[in-house]
Amino acid sequence: MARFFVSENSIENNTVTITGPDVKHISKVLRLNPGHHVSVSTGSDREFEAAIREITSKAVICDIVGEKDIVTEPPVKVTLYQGLPKGDKMELIIQKGTELGVSRIIPMICERTVVKLDDKKAGERRVRWQRVAEEAAKQSRRTAVPEVAEPLRFDGVLQELKDQALAIMPWEEQKSGGIKQLLQSNRETGDIAILIGPEGGFSPGEAEQAIRAGIQLVTLGPRIMRTETAGIVTAALVLYELGDLGGLDNG
Repeated sequence: MARFFVSENSIENNTVTITGPDVKHISKVLRLNPGHHVSVSTGSDREFEAAIREITSKAVICDIVGEKDIVTEPPVKVTLYQGLPKGDKMELIIQKGTELGVSRIIPMICERTVVKLDDKKAGERRVRWQRVAEEAAKQSRRTAVPEVAEPLRFDGVLQELKDQALAIMPWEEQKSGGIKQLLQSNRETGDIAILIGPEGGFSPGEAEQAIRAGIQLVTLGPRIMRTETAGIVTAALVLYELGDLGGLDNG
């Protein structure tokens, strides 16, 4: 059953109205017709089964025929501050981060960031990135779509994280302090921030700034990872150790 996200105000009197790019996807790509059933989520833990009643050029109108509670969001909220990489690597990071359970993704501009985005390009990229997150959320059956925020400079990130309970920053020059030990000693933390450098990594000056801001520098091990690998791996480690990746222990 195809799955779509809608806003709360799209549901009224047991009717759900799907608009935007999903209309073309439903009618032209999936070739669904009145009578077909779809799954609809509002970004909460409620999911609806709906039968298509009418398809127009601007909307798909459905009748809700069932509702169920579904929990696919992890118990820990992970925000990924990803150093802006070159090419289309950001799309891969957003896609895989969404599948893993990351709650929010912020592109980060660092000292060694190569990519230059003006306001117009940044806006266009953000629209595209948010769409990638939505498609990945549909595929992985998440009930919420991660927000992909506007790019933020490194000093702005430090300001945003000044009251953060736990923020971790893998750095290739860090030789002690493994991420596993840090996570095991912070099991009660509900919100975690991850900072990943761009190609070339964080500069020593940025590492010093991070330490002064209370961010925990960690090592991921003896091998150096690419920026698109490091973000995905760190998110997976956090969500495995503190979240529901791998399954919750109900025993």
